[in-house]
Amino acid sequence: MYRKKDHGQLEFESFNLPFGGKLRSDNRWVQLSKIIPWDEIEDRYAALFSEDQGAPAKPFRMALGALIIKERLCLTDEETVEQIRENHYLQYLIGLTEYRDEAPFDPSMMVHFRKRLTDTIINEINERIVKASMGCGTRNSNNNDEDTTPGGNAGELPEVTQQDNEGIMMVDASVTPADITYPTDLNLLNDAREKLEEIIDILYAPHQTETAKPRTYRKIARRDYLRAVKRRKLTLKQLRKAIKKQIQYTKRDIGHIEKLIDRFGNLGILTRRQYRNLLVICELYRQQEAMFRNNTHSAEDRIVSISQPHVRPMVRGKASAVVEFGAKIVVSRVEGFAFLEHRSWDAFNESTLLQYQIYRYCDRFGCYPEAVLVDKLYRNRDNIRFCKERGIRISGPRLGRPPKDTADDRKRERQDSGMRNGIEGTFGTGKRKYGLGRIMMKLMSTSQSSIAMILLVMNLERRLRIIFVHLVFRYLSGFRWVQSIKY
Repeated sequence: MYRKKDHGQLEFESFNLPFGGKLRSDNRWVQLSKIIPWDEIEDRYAALFSEDQGAPAKPFRMALGALIIKERLCLTDEETVEQIRENHYLQYLIGLTEYRDEAPFDPSMMVHFRKRLTDTIINEINERIVKASMGCGTRNSNNNDEDTTPGGNAGELPEVTQQDNEGIMMVDASVTPADITYPTDLNLLNDAREKLEEIIDILYAPHQTETAKPRTYRKIARRDYLRAVKRRKLTLKQLRKAIKKQIQYTKRDIGHIEKLIDRFGNLGILTRRQYRNLLVICELYRQQEAMFRNNTHSAEDRIVSISQPHVRPMVRGKASAVVEFGAKIVVSRVEGFAFLEHRSWDAFNESTLLQYQIYRYCDRFGCYPEAVLVDKLYRNRDNIRFCKERGIRISGPRLGRPPKDTADDRKRERQDSGMRNGIEGTFGTGKRKYGLGRIMMKLMSTSQSSIAMILLVMNLERRLRIIFVHLVFRYLSGFRWVQSIKY
């Protein structure tokens, strides 16, 4: 059940401090609370709950505010709740009307907040905030009642005349690595074997007097695994021999579990996580056995983590990491603000989405961009022809034989290359400062929510910097040397 409050935007002057005084109007959290359209999005959040059943849910402002605090300060769920309890500005941001020296909610509620505030809702909030910051209209074909999840069919483009082209859009893709250990076939099989042995112990425990315990050879299997991983350098023959043994141990354990279930039918005593691990391990065994038999190193929807089976390997070819493991995202950057255009846990060619991203730009701002700054991967014939028909300049060299470029062409290419560093800086800032370089969430839904929230926080920070520049310039506008600056 959800109870919507009618107080609207809280005024910082009315926030009650038991020790006296009042909140500062120039505080970053006070300024941040004025940027976010709390009331406009709350109806979407309230629709997730029943009108008259269940315990009252936490308010939308508390849920979104807590997630913003977590991602902005790079905190754990427990530390986020503790920081809110200690800081009256953070309590104002989440919608409290007075300071309370107690935790507003249990840290476990942060998981529920991430599940309820999906990446679709967060992207909608991001769109509204950026449009308000850039002074854009509200023209958008994806209304609140429609799914605005990135991806899918872009549909037909609206008719826009060539002279309406305005603005520059930068586009690039990156991988947001998940928090998993680097997966190897040997380590995955050993981890699967140990989890299967735990399941066998649980299934056998209620029937100790009825049958003999299945022989799992766990000590021998552990010894074989350690003997292989402790070698300074494994030859290919030694590695295949060690993998073969672990595959055989895994097969034996799966067979024991099947016999216990067929005989006693006590699968219900497993926890939800154990049952899920059993299903994942069965698929992992099938993939590993097929790759070993065919002497290959690839499989469709290959599992690289038992705890996070949705994570897939992404071959990137970077100097620091040839393969990364996580969700692949496509982001566009307009006037310093980032938009999450597409996200997928499977590998894809990002150049096929450029036309859809141009459609999204037109849908947001009512016109095509004047220029699209991309890397060479995007410059295929379809994209070049698509941009040429709509009067959009796409960066990079021409296809075919190198032409004799003029000095102006070379200068513009250098300028485009320098400007395109902005999208690289967006990824770098997100990964180094805001946790985009290692997503700590374990579920697919919460990971997607965390990725979208990080981009939202980065846009909010840029919005705050713009407000700060306006305030400083307004303060200094009375000085003569400032009046000569073109602002």
